Amino acid sequence: MSGLRVVVYDAGMLIAAEGSDAKVWRSHRAYLTAGGVPQVPAPVVAQVWRNGSRQARLAQFLKGCDVVPLEDTLAREVGKLLGKAGSDDTVDGAVSVLAARSGAVVATSDPDDIHRLLDHLGERGKRAQIQPV
Repeated sequence: MSGLRVVVYDAGMLIAAEGSDAKVWRSHRAYLTAGGVPQVPAPVVAQVWRNGSRQARLAQFLKGCDVVPLEDTLAREVGKLLGKAGSDDTVDGAVSVLAARSGAVVATSDPDDIHRLLDHLGERGKRAQIQPV
């Protein structure tokens, strides 16, 4: 998997996948085929998941992903970021911190908010890139 950047999905990516967005599915399959495992912070899943019996496409999409738990260290880092940024969006905060940790590409439907949060992470935030969905 050398040279392959980590990709972090936000809620917009999951919503698009659930809606059978062909571009999103092609991108996801290509990344998996190249050996990547997309990361999805657990709060993103919580934001989108409503009724598993009616979300078969989303469940299928998530099978190829690593759902990253909001453990204590990550939760505190997200809280610190939200305090600096004057935000209360835990989901976007988790996406931003996770992306900054690994210099990931963020597949997002909310590039302005993610960019603003990444800016508050200083140099670490500059390692991440944004890919609008």
